[in-house]
Parts: sequence; C-alpha cells; structure tokens
Amino acid sequence: MDARTMNAIFNIHGSRADLADRLAADVAARLAEAIAAKGRASLAVSGGQTPAAFFHALSRQPLDWEKLDVTLVDERFVPETSERSNARLVKAKLLTGEAAKARFFPLWRADRSVEAAAFHADGEVYALVRKLDVVVLGMGTDGHVASYFPDAENYQKLFLACDAVMAVRAANAGEARLTVSPRLVANASHIYLHFEGAEKKALFDAALADAGPHRLPVATVVGLAKTPVAVHWAA
Repeated sequence: MDARTMNAIFNIHGSRADLADRLAADVAARLAEAIAAKGRASLAVSGGQTPAAFFHALSRQPLDWEKLDVTLVDERFVPETSERSNARLVKAKLLTGEAAKARFFPLWRADRSVEAAAFHADGEVYALVRKLDVVVLGMGTDGHVASYFPDAENYQKLFLACDAVMAVRAANAGEARLTVSPRLVANASHIYLHFEGAEKKALFDAALADAGPHRLPVATVVGLAKTPVAVHWAA
C-alpha cells in the first residue's frame, strides 16, 4: 500500500524480502527507461547494512548493465579494504554477475585529507552526471540521509553549495565522510528512500510533521526534492 504525505509517497511492504524485490524491480524499470531514452543511465546508492538484500535483488534484474554508471551517495574516508567501506559493500553485493558490467565510480581517493578527496571526486562525479537518473537513499536513527549529519561542521553549507561531492566531518559520523550534495540528490529524476523497522518509521513520521526551523535532514531533503520521494518501508 502507499500513502502520500508532503513530497513523499509512502510504500509499505509486508516483509523486508518483499521490499527488496519490489524496490529492485522499480529501480530497474526506471533505469531501463533512462537507457532507452539516452543510451546510458546513472544510479547513486547508499551503504550501510540495510541495502544488502536490495543490492542482491537489483543485481539479478535484466538490465543492459554495460550502459549503467553507478556511484555512491556517500562514503567513509576509508580505503576499500576496510569493512566499513561502502564501495566494498557495493562491489560485493550489487556489482556481481551481469551487474559487474556496470561502470563504477567510487568517491574515496587516497588523498592527504577528506577535503582533497572530495575535490578530486567532485570533478569526476560532475562529469559523469549533471543530473542523476536514480538515487536510493537510506536513513540513520538521527534522521541523516547521505552524510548530511545534523551535527556536521558544515551542515548549513551542504544545502547551499553547488558542488557535486563534499567533505563532511561530524562527531556522530565516526570517520570523516564524502557525500554527494543535496542539490545533486534533489535534482535526480527518481529518488527513493529505503529504511526498515518501527523506530525509523516513527522518526520519519515525526520528521515530516515538524514544521520548525530545525528539521531533521531527511525532512529537508524530501522537501527539496524536485520529484516526489518514493519511500519504501517494512517492519
């Protein structure tokens, strides 16, 4: 079932397995449309534990994978050898089988600082896509999406900058992060938000109901999106 609220369409699934399959089918359909229209398509995905089943389901979709460009919504400033690397997760769970034919553009660079890495990743990501076809976001228990942490040192700047990739330092983030900008996310043709569990649903509902000046990042991103955000949730 689905329900419309603010700039979001809320899809409720009976199980997490059903969510992964339905979300994968929908994302694949949007990517196939973009490939048919333009010859190539672009996809930005999130890391963490939640998307693993979705990645596996998406990897089995019948797409022209060699015509797909994949990047990350955000990344920890750690090499791919780290278990906390989102690039490592994507390569292990998504870019397998036929899906390995896709072109992958990681955000991490072996630079002297996260700011230098963001500068070098920015040029490549901006050259790759000035407008993403599909973005799949996750949401943290503090309401952050991508690496837009509420306690980020440059939180306000994240939502004002024109950069494609930005550096983030926040106490709640653990490592320093690289993230695609809210502007790039908001301009995507199709935006999905995927989270699971009763705690996160309650957080999301409260975030969208809050009209105050200090809204959580997830509500700010939903409000900025140029197209309704397709929210997929299962208990």
